[in-house]
Amino acid sequence: MNNFWENNFVQTAANYSVVVLSLIVFLSIFELVTKYNNMEQIKNGNLAVALATGGKIFGIANIFRYSIQHNESLASTLLWGIYGFILLLIGYFIFEFLTPKFNIDEEIEKGNTAVGFIAMIISIGLSFVIGANIGS
Repeated sequence: MNNFWENNFVQTAANYSVVVLSLIVFLSIFELVTKYNNMEQIKNGNLAVALATGGKIFGIANIFRYSIQHNESLASTLLWGIYGFILLLIGYFIFEFLTPKFNIDEEIEKGNTAVGFIAMIISIGLSFVIGANIGS
C-alpha cells in the first residue's frame, strides 16, 4: 500500500484534490468577508470583482504550489496552505485599513477596475512572499 501513495499520479491527484477543495473553502471565506457577492458581480460583468477574485485564486494556488514543493506529506501541505491563506486574508484586511480615504469593497463593487487590479496584484504579490517562506 505504501507504493500506492508514493506513485506520482496518485500524489498529483491527491494534491490537486486538496487544492481544489481548499480553493472552494477559502473563496467561501473571502465571500463572507467581502461586502459584495463575488459570483453575482462576476456574472453581471464586474471586471473589478473578477480581477480581485482572480488575484485571490492565483494567490491561494501559488501558496499551495510552494507548499506542495516544500512538503512531503499531504497533511503538511494542507497545514502550510491554511497558514498561507490566513496570512493572505490578513493582507486583505491590511489593504482595507491602509486606504482610509475610500472603502476597497465599495469601490470594487462599483466596478472600479483600478482598485480591483491593485487588489489582484496585492494578492499575487503576497502569495510569492508567503510562499517563499514555506519550508525555509
